[in-house]
Amino acid sequence: MIRSLIHCAAPQRATIFLNPLRRVHSAPPLPRQPVPDLRKTLTHYLRSLQPLVSEEELESTRELVEYFLRPGGQGEELQRQLHKRAEKTDNWLTDWRQECIYLENHLPLPVHSSPAVILPQQEYNDWRGQLRFASKLICGVLDFKAKIESPGGLQELWRGQRLCPDQYYKFFGSYREPGIKRDRILFQPRNKPHHVTVCKNYQFFELDVYNSDGSPLTEDQIHQQMLFLRAHSKKTDKEPVGVLTTDHRNSWGRAYSALIRDRLNRESVRSIQRSLFTVCLDATALKYSEDLYSSRTAAQMLHGGGSHANSGNRWFDKTLQFVVGEDGTCGLICDQATADASAMLTMLHHVFNYCSEGPSLQPPRTPLTRVPPPRKLYFNFPPESKQHIEQAKRNLDILVNDLDICCFSFPDFGKKFPQRYKMRPGAFLQVCLQLAYYRLHGSMCATSEAVSLRAFHHGRSDIVRCSSPEVLEFVQAADDPKKSAKEKFSLFVRAVESHQANTEQVLQGQSVDGAILALKMLCISSGMALPALFMDTSFAVSSHWKLFTGQVSAPMDCVMCYGPLVPDGYSVCFAPSQDSITVCVSAFDCCQETDAERLSDSLQGALRDVHSLVLECRPGDE
Repeated sequence: MIRSLIHCAAPQRATIFLNPLRRVHSAPPLPRQPVPDLRKTLTHYLRSLQPLVSEEELESTRELVEYFLRPGGQGEELQRQLHKRAEKTDNWLTDWRQECIYLENHLPLPVHSSPAVILPQQEYNDWRGQLRFASKLICGVLDFKAKIESPGGLQELWRGQRLCPDQYYKFFGSYREPGIKRDRILFQPRNKPHHVTVCKNYQFFELDVYNSDGSPLTEDQIHQQMLFLRAHSKKTDKEPVGVLTTDHRNSWGRAYSALIRDRLNRESVRSIQRSLFTVCLDATALKYSEDLYSSRTAAQMLHGGGSHANSGNRWFDKTLQFVVGEDGTCGLICDQATADASAMLTMLHHVFNYCSEGPSLQPPRTPLTRVPPPRKLYFNFPPESKQHIEQAKRNLDILVNDLDICCFSFPDFGKKFPQRYKMRPGAFLQVCLQLAYYRLHGSMCATSEAVSLRAFHHGRSDIVRCSSPEVLEFVQAADDPKKSAKEKFSLFVRAVESHQANTEQVLQGQSVDGAILALKMLCISSGMALPALFMDTSFAVSSHWKLFTGQVSAPMDCVMCYGPLVPDGYSVCFAPSQDSITVCVSAFDCCQETDAERLSDSLQGALRDVHSLVLECRPGDE
């Protein structure tokens, strides 16, 4: 039940510890992200291959590594170029990751790229409560924006270290413009945007949120604007133009070029691009049983439910889309080309706290000039654009029907349990997930876990490779009747410690995949041939992420969901609270080998079995 589920837990797809933002007046510069040692990087790479490939394939890859690392060889030259790049750029990895993972990815943003965050169910259940809550939410976001732009700025701490605040300044007014070959990010001057985009019944409005003197509108002022907007958006026979943004990026790029040839369309799109963020006022979704409510709500937030539901009430190119449903559902859809979910969650924490407070006691300000009513954005639809909309609707409905999401709350224990035994919850859960997958599929697979690198100057995120010899040894022994409980427990502890070490390595900037991506990009930019190391079978197998995972610990109740990275894979997001764990698993129905519900069942069994194993072998420590 997501009603209780989202009240007991909190994707990025990353392990993030969010501390309260603190005001600071000066601070030393953050450290630059180090360039990983090439030999150590490839040693870690070979270790991650051991559970995934045959001994013959592994030996072949070892030979390719040694050839790549030979004195005077290609590896040495590429490493020299990487050090040179690191000296000349703010961060040698961030721009390349943004370009390769997001801007050059042609897959649709919903499901494949933009995660959704589901916030706790609100207490209203009609349009009146919806508009009142949306008005307060807008005020909360503007309050966060004012704080990050205040003279002293704000500081976020993690493990006693400052985190890079750069992403916060890119939230507002940013836009991912589609392209036929690649997308690009549009930014607005920091003080220029003065309006938000509001979507209602597939119709879009420009709503000013600042008075003529630069002060933000009050909650009551915004609420009056919302009432006006609702009165002028009652028609429900409009073309769902927003559904165009759900299509494959190259298809949307062609449709975009055709759409903005019309002057009226171009002006409407420009208004959306220049807005601070988008607020989607959704109609009530279909009713589901309590058993399905959590999973269906997650799907509804992630993609809108399809062309006949709320998907046309979106504009996925905007970095921030706040969704406020008439039935009390609310959440956020975020495009990660500009900012990672870790930073989004910090902002959401502030906004949610703001919304939880009572009515403002400040007297309303009298604006110097009357605030104009919301301006409706109109579109013309020539035959070509109508065809593009119909095609986007068909593609979206195929995607919506293909996605299988299973959300559940695991009540037996939470993050306090592994912490009691000096194990980090993220590593504990990751090893349990590997056991669940192994039991279901009979082998391990390439698994990535996203982590934040915001401890570095302009750092974004990177991934931990979760496959290791220690994890393989444990999952093979877990159901072996010849192994004693003590032997199994010892192997489990080694697997957890191995994952913790791999995670620390990435958090220190020593990432395998970040370094490999940089070497490949250097080859492309300099016209070199790609090394044979990056073209062999082992590399393809180890980069086909059948499990894409994340674990978020946040100081608020929320659930995050996103789609798998590959057609035959899963996504798994953990949200552990002190005494329970919320999990969101997704897979695609088109693949007969994957099943979100079966993996969820296997994961719950693995969690209980490991829990029993720990208690059996360490009873005195409880």
